[in-house]
Amino acid sequence: MINLCTDIKMISQSCGLVVVQDYLLDAPESVGDGFSFSGGKYSDEPSPSDEWFKQGKMVKAYSSSGSGEKAKDPIFGLTMGAGSQASSDFFRWFCVEVGSADNPSVILIHGFPSQAYSYRKVLPILSKDYHAIAFDWLGFGFSDKPQPRYGFDYTLDEYVSSLESLIDELAVTKVSLVVQGYFAPVVVKYANSNQEKIKNLMLLNPPLTAQHAKLPPTLSIFSNFLLGEIFSQDPLRASDKALTSCGPYKMKEEDAMVYRRPYLTSGSSGFALNALSRTMKKDLKRYVEDMQRILKDQSWKVKTTICWGQRDRWFSYDGVENFCKDSNHTLVEVPKAGHHVQEDCGEELGQLIYKTISRRDYI
Repeated sequence: MINLCTDIKMISQSCGLVVVQDYLLDAPESVGDGFSFSGGKYSDEPSPSDEWFKQGKMVKAYSSSGSGEKAKDPIFGLTMGAGSQASSDFFRWFCVEVGSADNPSVILIHGFPSQAYSYRKVLPILSKDYHAIAFDWLGFGFSDKPQPRYGFDYTLDEYVSSLESLIDELAVTKVSLVVQGYFAPVVVKYANSNQEKIKNLMLLNPPLTAQHAKLPPTLSIFSNFLLGEIFSQDPLRASDKALTSCGPYKMKEEDAMVYRRPYLTSGSSGFALNALSRTMKKDLKRYVEDMQRILKDQSWKVKTTICWGQRDRWFSYDGVENFCKDSNHTLVEVPKAGHHVQEDCGEELGQLIYKTISRRDYI
């Protein structure tokens, strides 16, 4: 077992940085995947994260392109543990499903950075009349976190292809999609090629304008050379701050521990965050422009709703109304929500989804 607390502390001090270690002090050395702070498990007692995991299942989708070579960390070049290695065949995705599979399907897609857990208050509302599915993207939550150059490079094109593979594996023929934040352009690009099977599309605070096509400092710091690798290993910076700096969301400790869990148990989560941040910094502008073009094109036939949390601290509301008017898409405002609408107003969002998606659309 490799203990990196001392090494990272020394690096951070030399750079004038502070890495919070409060949640790592009591971690047993016997737990972890080989590249984590002190083994990674913050408690031997049952946790909200364990309870959430029990509600889901692992689904295999999107073939691994890895060469079979063991992944090594980008800081010290040390071979990482099993949890950081690419799958030998197909990647494993963590999915939570509620409602009967005979009902119309709705897939809830979290933003960057977040987890399927963010939809925990939405799922029960949809469960009565819909087959609702929330999943963790590759690199997040309980899904696989292959290291860059060892099976998955965290490009936006890969996320489009992997989403198609997952939806095909879930075997939903007609589906409505709900996606939040920076992953919206990825989902729109997928939907554009699969319009025949998409019944409704709801975008939660998506990057709609040129002003939105740039990561805020809270996220862009993870793309910096060396500092990005270090900061992405800090659970409080990678999860707590990323969620609470973009809106009014006040994180409860039991929820915070679910979001921190991936960063506490393995360095792979942080390195995935680091890799995707660099991709977003490089390619987000192009993807936002593509999304604008697709949503305004006359060939776009998918019923689309833009849901906007008015207290978003990352995305300005300027230009959103004009975009929706010009593209003839419905705009729904949520005054009390921030960037992560599902966290701030989960029950309200569940009701909005319920009212927006009509069962008649699936006939």
